[in-house]
Amino acid sequence: MTYKTQVPSHLTHKHSLRVRFSEVDSLQIVWHGHYINYFEDGREAFGRQFGLSYLEIKKEGYATPIVNTNTSHKLPLRYGDIAYIETTYINTAAAKLQFSYCIKNEANQIICTGETIQVFTKLDNGEMALLHPEFYKQWKTKHNLLNV
Repeated sequence: MTYKTQVPSHLTHKHSLRVRFSEVDSLQIVWHGHYINYFEDGREAFGRQFGLSYLEIKKEGYATPIVNTNTSHKLPLRYGDIAYIETTYINTAAAKLQFSYCIKNEANQIICTGETIQVFTKLDNGEMALLHPEFYKQWKTKHNLLNV
């Protein structure tokens, strides 16, 4: 029997943004470090859409610091471009949040892909949760994601 520990889920959110002047470098292209911010924009929009926002997690007594990021750059974005960030929740049996990202331009070309991993830490003492917090189990149940 094969047991998968990471499965792309059916939970995906698409978010758009316009590249700001402050995000481009002297070559007039988006500086590579801003793509992490774009991932965060996508993750926050995902959280608002699916009831897993930073503020909702905080109300439950947890923070979700990022412990790992991965980016792969394909094409540049420039000042004024519209970008579309597709954020997909990756279902895993571990007590963590994992997302994949695909940023595309208006021509539907892939600009950048990546992943982030976040862990649950208790707000009161910073301790990392080794098991799913109860609210996260309920969220996974609501979205039919407990069967990993």
